[in-house]
Amino acid sequence: MSETIALDVEVRTEVGSKHAARLRRAGRLPAIVYGHGAEPVAVSLDLHNFAEMLHHGHRLFNVKVGKQSETLMVKALQYDHLGKDIVHADLVRVSLTEMVKVTVPIELKGTAKGAHEGGIVDEHLDYLEIECKASDIPEVIPVFVKELGVGDTIHAGDIELPEGMKLSTTPETLVLTCHLVAAAKSTEELEEEMPVAPEVITEKVDEEGENESK
Repeated sequence: MSETIALDVEVRTEVGSKHAARLRRAGRLPAIVYGHGAEPVAVSLDLHNFAEMLHHGHRLFNVKVGKQSETLMVKALQYDHLGKDIVHADLVRVSLTEMVKVTVPIELKGTAKGAHEGGIVDEHLDYLEIECKASDIPEVIPVFVKELGVGDTIHAGDIELPEGMKLSTTPETLVLTCHLVAAAKSTEELEEEMPVAPEVITEKVDEEGENESK
């Protein structure tokens, strides 16, 4: 279950890219609060504290926007062009009892039996999109891989979700595969596979300037 944690925000009276840039230089993150039929409100928050909360898996926040206390959920994050630093956040108003759609990371549990057969596990998707109550958002979704052998696959629909949660990701989406590691080829084998260059027939010019085939 997600823990609801207090988050300090300040209402912004200015908007625009220049103002947002000033906020970021001051260590603040521009954000927008919306949802539940109420007017959107531009806010800012402490970037370092917010990033730490996200790092520890917090998704729900108690905030006071103006005179109104609200529960907010992180709906979307925008990153810089390097994909490293958060530059904007969308926070949506929620009720703890309402159903919400969220993206939750998966966490592999156990060692695949295929690993003992010379195989490796490839993770094609590291998250699932699910629908659940706002108060029940899990930090991670465990995926048990002990029985995954060489040649086996796990799709989104194969993963067991906690009670009360519904899968939103397409069930056929490939999540994990286990396959043998291809043996490295020797230099001799690589040379044998190289195509043989065709013989080039050239012509030579005799002393009188006439072409004579080789």
